[in-house]
Amino acid sequence: MAAVSLTLPSPGTAVEGVVGFTHRYSESNGARIHYVVGGEGPAVLLLHGFPYTWEDWRRVLVPLAAAGFTLIAPDLRGFGYSEKTAGGYSKANVAEDVHAIVQQLGFAEINLVGSDIGAMVAYAYASRYPDEVRRFVFGESLIPGFGLEDRMNPATGGYWHFGFHGQVDVATMLVEGREEPYLMPFWKMMSTHADAEARARERFLPFFEAPGGIRAGFEHYGTLLADGRENVAQFTGKLQMPVLVLNGARGLPSDQTVETAQRVAHDVMSDLVPDAGHTFAEDNPEWVVERLAAFFG
Repeated sequence: MAAVSLTLPSPGTAVEGVVGFTHRYSESNGARIHYVVGGEGPAVLLLHGFPYTWEDWRRVLVPLAAAGFTLIAPDLRGFGYSEKTAGGYSKANVAEDVHAIVQQLGFAEINLVGSDIGAMVAYAYASRYPDEVRRFVFGESLIPGFGLEDRMNPATGGYWHFGFHGQVDVATMLVEGREEPYLMPFWKMMSTHADAEARARERFLPFFEAPGGIRAGFEHYGTLLADGRENVAQFTGKLQMPVLVLNGARGLPSDQTVETAQRVAHDVMSDLVPDAGHTFAEDNPEWVVERLAAFFG
């Protein structure tokens, strides 16, 4: 597969290698947001994480469409073909970006899937539009205000990269121009797939090497503490829709993800994606398609 072109695809053009899907754009909420869409039936909104783009879901799109769903996979603000704005990276605001896409397509209700940073955005969406989310899949993440802060302190064994990435100016200064040696170990560690590094170099790295690309990725971390305060302030009760927690069997510890979900939702079930890492939809797409279709069906 050839490396991606950084030229914006024209609206309505076919997505290379993804039969039945087209490129689209939303111009709402102060940013141009790119997404791909295809299929027919109930809507499934798929939100990717860092350092990825909509292509994190590429391998599940066609089979999920064949199972009877409309699939919507945006590039979150600042990622991929979406606009790299100077601000607006709070999870609640990014949720407004993708909510505008759902409205543009005319869906009153969706099934919602998020992984990594995309799962944090998905929680912001579900908690602010609970009547519009039928079922919610929360994958490989923690929720700001409800467990994330407990896991981002290196002094207590937390994940060091949250704090580093959150210092946006410093992180950008140190990584800009060195994106490949910095990001490649992440891509290798996050996936069990044999072609993870080659695929990342071809399909993801060019977007982060592009002007402003790595800074825009870090901007999603720069808001995390404020996201937590906002989530707690707007919390009025636990989510009522069914929630499925998905983790790769070789991804984040599932007890962490389940515990954060249980803080904010009543009906939580969990499952492990076999033979998969953090990028479970890339690593074991056949299993993920079957599990999502059953959960949404």
